[in-house]
Amino acid sequence: MLVTGGTGSFGKRFVETVLQKSRVKKLIVFSRDELKQSEMAAQFRDDRLRFFLGDIRDAGRLQRAFYGVDFVVHAAALKQVPTLEYNPFEAVLTNIIGAQNIINAAIDQKVSHVVALSTDKAVNPVNLYGATKLCFEKLFIAGNSYAGAKETRFSVVRYGNVVGSRGSVIPLFRSLRHQGILPVTDERMTRFWITLDQGISLVLRALDQMHGGEIFVPKIPSMRMLDIIKAIAPECRTRIVGVRPGEKIHEILLTEDESSRALDLGDIFVIKPNFHWWVKDEHYEGAPLPRDFRYTSDGNDWWLTPEELQAMEPEEGQKSPVAA
Repeated sequence: MLVTGGTGSFGKRFVETVLQKSRVKKLIVFSRDELKQSEMAAQFRDDRLRFFLGDIRDAGRLQRAFYGVDFVVHAAALKQVPTLEYNPFEAVLTNIIGAQNIINAAIDQKVSHVVALSTDKAVNPVNLYGATKLCFEKLFIAGNSYAGAKETRFSVVRYGNVVGSRGSVIPLFRSLRHQGILPVTDERMTRFWITLDQGISLVLRALDQMHGGEIFVPKIPSMRMLDIIKAIAPECRTRIVGVRPGEKIHEILLTEDESSRALDLGDIFVIKPNFHWWVKDEHYEGAPLPRDFRYTSDGNDWWLTPEELQAMEPEEGQKSPVAA
């Protein structure tokens, strides 16, 4: 098994989980950061773990890295929305060209299953990051056609903000709490939230259940930005600073158009591809969705309270994602 972006927030927790809970023979961390790789090697000290320096922009390096690999989890991405608004082609090179390199290498090296991590920002995108992730999803789904009769299959998982992940609003608010005032772009703003472990469980489930071409969408709670502040720093005042470039007030995980070919599996939705001639035995036991159904962060029927956010599992051994 190989995970791209394996030294990031998701990658580190994914590596830890797989090493602890599976019988994987070899787990390869593919990333650009040699320092983080050396730190991970010292932290885990597991003979099954391998490290491969490289960039997903480098097609030849991926061909070498994927040799003999059965499963790939693609988590590498550029994802900081404001930064990518001002550096757009860098996002294209990593999130789109890099995705195509992953697809080509997986087919050429006969990888069995590839699961790629997407985001709610890919749905009706208004920023460059979301637009690259929309292309990213389309590429991975179409990759099943490129593979043809070969064994390689591609699927996508799509979810919302990860609690406590690097670069997210929770660590930002924690770092500014001492100032006594926290910036809020818009008081109406809502977001979907998921923990790292929930994201990892979804990826592992997709690897197990995928036929190729599906988008797996979890049912996860929403939270208002002002309630996040109540959980993190109830003593702080807020200052409305205006919506940043490329930022939405609310997010969408499933559109009306997608719902017409999606199934409700209880705790997740599965969006089937528009074309799936490569699937010989599709056996999802799910319920069709109501006509014009959409799954949005402001229309959600599951809301986190400040107390529930405080109790959510932290990242990398902290007491909680919002605790001091």
